[in-house]
Amino acid sequence: MRSVTLCFQVHQPFRIKPYTFFDIGKQHSYEDEGHNKLVINRVSDLCYLPTNKILLQLIKKYKGQFRVAFSISGTTIEQFKLYRPDVIDSFIALAKTDCVEFLAETYYHSLSSIFSANTFIEQIEAHRKLIRSTFDYQTEVFRNTELIHNNAIAETIKGLGLKGMITEGIPSLLESQSTNNLFSPAQTSFPIILRNCILSDDIAFRFSDKNWKGYPLTVEKYSSWIDKSLKKNENATIYVDYETFGEHQKKNSGIFTFLRKLPGMLIDTYGIEFMNPSEVIDYHEIHSVYDAHETISWADVEKNLSAWHLNSMQKEAIEKIYSLEPLIRKMQIRKHTEKWNKLQTSDHFYYMSTKGMSDGEVHQYFSPFASPHDAYLHYMNVVADFELEVRKKKLFS
Repeated sequence: MRSVTLCFQVHQPFRIKPYTFFDIGKQHSYEDEGHNKLVINRVSDLCYLPTNKILLQLIKKYKGQFRVAFSISGTTIEQFKLYRPDVIDSFIALAKTDCVEFLAETYYHSLSSIFSANTFIEQIEAHRKLIRSTFDYQTEVFRNTELIHNNAIAETIKGLGLKGMITEGIPSLLESQSTNNLFSPAQTSFPIILRNCILSDDIAFRFSDKNWKGYPLTVEKYSSWIDKSLKKNENATIYVDYETFGEHQKKNSGIFTFLRKLPGMLIDTYGIEFMNPSEVIDYHEIHSVYDAHETISWADVEKNLSAWHLNSMQKEAIEKIYSLEPLIRKMQIRKHTEKWNKLQTSDHFYYMSTKGMSDGEVHQYFSPFASPHDAYLHYMNVVADFELEVRKKKLFS
């Protein structure tokens, strides 16, 4: 059997508002509610609702043969509940088909897997609980924030009782092996599904690029590439930002027509099945070892932590927020813990990136701030006020 896994990352952060030095000690509301609502409304109308509608139609049309997986961060679900409950309803409708899998992840889309083992586990457990209560679904497979991965992280996830995880397929770690196989980390047996970065990025980044030699990307062309990439008993995992559909790749690019036609071409023309991640793990045997002794991710050209933890601003900001962990745990005040968790969201540090060329353009595209330096200043001012409030509460408790 040859198969394809379609997996979509759905994430929106709670963005902080411009917060100056003169705001410290005076006002303690940090979120840019107007901007957050604006983005959620825009992306819901352009992407989430129309794409969910298409997926539901495809699931019904192919009577269970078409299947998809979602990894939806806790911060995104919270914002859907605040601003767009109709989007939650559309995901619930998909969940009821039994053709959709929801993945476990860190609730706050954080870097806790690198900087706080206890927080990492707590955020995973909180996210699994949220998925159960929202979609009546028990998660079985994990994907870390931005596919961050190393051997130690895999061991932690195995210890939580999850059946497997997804991460980036990096050629240097594969040693000429196909990314379409099932792997295991070094020194432990635990299923790891690898993202096929070429097939994924063909849709996510190159679909509407008129300078790309593969343009235009037709369903016929793309399906033939999938067919050629798959040997017997292999699975190609196509993992992209869900916002690819309608937000990053606009409707007039033909992306929705492409999505509508893809399942039929793969199923009817090439006999390729659709499998969700847990099904891949159940069906396929582990092929070989994927030894991620150094930390990897799916971000930028380097595929490491440099998107969030490279320059001095990023390092200082991360060190500061995680240095507050002992204080937060000692205080055990829910609203402070929640604010602290939200300030861990990886996007805050992503906006501080000063990486150049194409990667830098991508970072700035997502940032609500005029520059990485502005992102750093506003974030550090917020953290300064937050720490002041927590320590003041401790003093009088």
